[in-house]
Amino acid sequence: MTSTKKGRYQKKIKLSKQNKRTRWAPVWVVLKKMGKGKKVHPSAVTHIKRHWRRTKLKIKPRRMNKNYLG
Repeated sequence: MTSTKKGRYQKKIKLSKQNKRTRWAPVWVVLKKMGKGKKVHPSAVTHIKRHWRRTKLKIKPRRMNKNYLG
């Protein structure tokens, strides 16, 4: 694997981890936290609210060797 491919791969790993953090909470978590009679949207329990257009993560791939230098 060349350094450019490795850098892109590491960026994708970081993006996928952040994507897991932005998911809504499962239904059982809402029931446990808010109680049985409360109707609350699962996104209310999720702390990190991020959208791909609204807020960027500023993730860069690691420093890579320049192709033109050899």
